[in-house]
Amino acid sequence: MTDQSRTLTRSLRSNLLNPVALGYLAVVAAVGVWVGLDMLLVEHADASFAGVWLFIATAPTSFLFTALPGVLPFAGVAVGAVVQALALGAAYRWALGRTSRRTATAGA
Repeated sequence: MTDQSRTLTRSLRSNLLNPVALGYLAVVAAVGVWVGLDMLLVEHADASFAGVWLFIATAPTSFLFTALPGVLPFAGVAVGAVVQALALGAAYRWALGRTSRRTATAGA
């Protein structure tokens, strides 16, 4: 394993394993459970739009998969959740780094 792949793996792990990214993934999982329970337990006289909330929670990445055939749009939900969690985790790390650098220079 090269240093670059270790750095990439460490960076991906630190972007996914922080409070913001994990909180976002928990929200997506809760929406998924709600959609599953709605589909299984609630009888609707007409169609339910509960499944749309999964796409909204993982937008805009999941919208790129909506035109694909079969069950591939639901793969877009999983891909969208991971991509957004990585982006939120990177933004969290960036903001945390900015504040720690700011306080370090202010205290010097």
